[in-house]
Amino acid sequence: MADTTETGNTANYLEKFKSYVKTRKGTILASEILISFIIIILYVSSTYGGYSAVAICEMVFAIIFFGIFMMEMDKQFLLVNWVWSDLFRAAIGAMLYIITSLICVIGGSGDGARIAGGVFGILASIIFAYDAYTIYLEVKSTRQHTAASTDDRV
Repeated sequence: MADTTETGNTANYLEKFKSYVKTRKGTILASEILISFIIIILYVSSTYGGYSAVAICEMVFAIIFFGIFMMEMDKQFLLVNWVWSDLFRAAIGAMLYIITSLICVIGGSGDGARIAGGVFGILASIIFAYDAYTIYLEVKSTRQHTAASTDDRV
């Protein structure tokens, strides 16, 4: 007897992946992963690859959050506030990318890969900042809905 549940689960995960990438949050996270991977390649190919640590960490965190949101584990593990965690991840990623990218662009004379990594890092900081902004708007809208008073004594 052949066990067909394994291919069924794989197809189910692939469908979840495809449908999540089509969402706004999925597209943002996928672009963060992709640009971080490009930055890793550029920083590693430069003469000084020490700046690749920021790109590696941010790519790993983006992959983790992509998996959590894609598999809807954020609705199962309620102990962690995933929205605030994602907001801090995106905001810190934007700050770290802008700092390291400006250092690489300003001080990277003669090292084309380092300068290119810095330019892509500036683009990554814009993407991470946009992600943080969209998460902030989501937090702000949920706070306005829950902050309404239901007291009849007013």
